[in-house]
Amino acid sequence: MSQLLERAERLLDSAVGAEEIEIYVSSGVETEVRAYQGEIENLSSASSAGIGIRVLRDGPGGAQVGTAWAGSLDDESIRDTLREARENVRYASEDEFVAFARPDKVKAVELSLRDDSVLSTPLDDKIAMAISLERQVRDGDTRIRQVEAANYSDYVADAAIVSSLGIRAAYARSGAFLSVEVIASDGHDDQTGWGLSAARAPSGLDPDLAANDAIARATGMLGAVKPSSMKCTAVFDPRTAASLLAIIGGALSGDAVVRGRSFFANRIGEMVASPLFNLLDDPTDPRHFGASSHDGEGLACRRNVLINEGRLRAFVYDTNSARRAGTSSTGSALRGGIAGSPSAGCRALQLEPGEEDQATILKNVGFGVFVESLMGVHSGVNPISGDFSVGVTGHMIRDGQIAEPVRELTVASTLQRMLLDLTHVGNDVEWLPGSAAGQTLAIDGIAVSGS
Repeated sequence: MSQLLERAERLLDSAVGAEEIEIYVSSGVETEVRAYQGEIENLSSASSAGIGIRVLRDGPGGAQVGTAWAGSLDDESIRDTLREARENVRYASEDEFVAFARPDKVKAVELSLRDDSVLSTPLDDKIAMAISLERQVRDGDTRIRQVEAANYSDYVADAAIVSSLGIRAAYARSGAFLSVEVIASDGHDDQTGWGLSAARAPSGLDPDLAANDAIARATGMLGAVKPSSMKCTAVFDPRTAASLLAIIGGALSGDAVVRGRSFFANRIGEMVASPLFNLLDDPTDPRHFGASSHDGEGLACRRNVLINEGRLRAFVYDTNSARRAGTSSTGSALRGGIAGSPSAGCRALQLEPGEEDQATILKNVGFGVFVESLMGVHSGVNPISGDFSVGVTGHMIRDGQIAEPVRELTVASTLQRMLLDLTHVGNDVEWLPGSAAGQTLAIDGIAVSGS
């Protein structure tokens, strides 16, 4: 049993009367290194620990929940946090659907998501990785005019959740990242590009991948032009496809659905996508950076099939949204740290791989736009109506090959139409930080606004 879990369990004795208590404790260590012009521009290494407490009391019109948190685990801070949570109950609105999670019969999958070499790797080695990455990019192509930032970062995080209803959960994870942003110039045009390598531990990082990706993206955009307006197939690379899937995942949240804020509401059983589209949220897959044995309420995470062969099968729920919908939690509560309360959401989206690699998809598409970056996603996508209009950069596809770079264009459709017009799903899955993995996707009928 983890030390955090033991400590949290001892605090349950503080419950009085008919109140219910949920205790969330966490601790972590993180390091960030930024290199610039061969030297350390920024270096930070920090540890943190904290507690979040929720207290629930039943009232005549429903339950009331008071919350409080503290960025410390000393005894005085814990006592003050519990007192504040109890006081805050008085100011909370009564809600018949509010409740704490109760243990269900789903057994947690044992996952090994923490690598302690993150902690044992000397700081000098981490610094050297950032400096070496910057030098590698500078030397990699004569057109690289500037390295905006070469970064190494890592973290180790532990958490435990207990409640007076019998919840007992502890989980841990780690991560290490190399990223670099560059500016390329041909004397007439400047273009940016960035690259990334991510792993559970420093030993899993690939500096060549991060460096070469940044160089290729920046230099490949030199001389980019604004294309003519057209309607064509858009091929999204794995990175932009992951962003697209994350948007769709947000609309599959039970919270969004019960509040009428999803274009998927009231559509269970309908064909909402191409038969090629098989989407699941699977935090039990250790390849995903969002993997976890337990959710933000302490229930076991599980594999949830959301869209199967284009047909909408399910949403993801936490306890409260499930009660509002008249169903059960899917073990999909997300929590934004000690100060956050649980809410339903996808944490490990992945699309079932297709049979084609990217080169084959491009060949089969023939003509279109290859999308390498998205801009204005937060303002240009409406998850309620499904309207989709964002700026992109990338390349034209001609005769099945990557052709001239293009910029200053907008692609527009609706998420509903895009899902139905999916024509190709790649087998080139990339496991990326964030809530979704990505692979090459081709979508027909996209309106491209250019010159």
